[in-house]
Amino acid sequence: MKIATVGKGGSGKTTVAGTLARILAEQGCKVLAIDGDPNPNLALTLGIDRADAEHIRNIPPSVVESREESDGSRKLHMTLSHDELLAQYGAAAPAGIELIMMGKPAEGSAGSGCMCASHRAVRGLIAEMSGYGEYTITDMEAGLEHLKRGTARNVDVMLMITEPYFRSMEAAARTFALAQELCIPHLYAVANKVKGADDQAALDEFFAKHGMTTIGTVPDEPQFNEAERMGLAPFDHAPRCPGSEAIRAIASRLRALAPIAVDQRAQAV
Repeated sequence: MKIATVGKGGSGKTTVAGTLARILAEQGCKVLAIDGDPNPNLALTLGIDRADAEHIRNIPPSVVESREESDGSRKLHMTLSHDELLAQYGAAAPAGIELIMMGKPAEGSAGSGCMCASHRAVRGLIAEMSGYGEYTITDMEAGLEHLKRGTARNVDVMLMITEPYFRSMEAAARTFALAQELCIPHLYAVANKVKGADDQAALDEFFAKHGMTTIGTVPDEPQFNEAERMGLAPFDHAPRCPGSEAIRAIASRLRALAPIAVDQRAQAV
């Protein structure tokens, strides 16, 4: 099952992605995590030490190439086997999670171009690494650029992390519309940083107005903020706090959905 977390900058998408990966791995699932953000932070949220995270090799665009198929169409293919890719670019995270990271902009490259090739590499990896484990969780770049480039085209589930204020909700609605255009089969909103009944009511009203389905609510969790200040993974700092328990409930719903999503993908192929 291929899952992507998306959201406005600061929405908490990386916290949800990393904690979700840790919970699934804790439950015995084999998890591949992909940091698809050129400003990567997923390693720390998974529980990799900051010093070790600095030495993770970023995947170069050359890990995938476009090849012409027999019907004249073009498709992305990996230039390395799964084992070679993980041996050269993978990083071991706690609970047996494997992490691979999108390439960061080169130092001194400000204003010199776009990240098109890196987006293409992530799109290819999401498609080609689906046989690696039970779950692939990709933390996408903040904003809408990845949707315009179709980076998340091959995911089964997109989680739109949404805070209870207008700009975040509007960003979620735009994300939802673009994801529908990409025909991503399962789209769910995650209400995040919810402080009380008024926040929940505002989010519920907005989601209903836009035809968006929610898969869970994560409270405004002070333990997550404390973990951030201490440079710790939220799951290591407070594995049973209300925020972690809320993400655990989302993991349960995703596990129940997994057989349906994987079967749908097989039928589409």
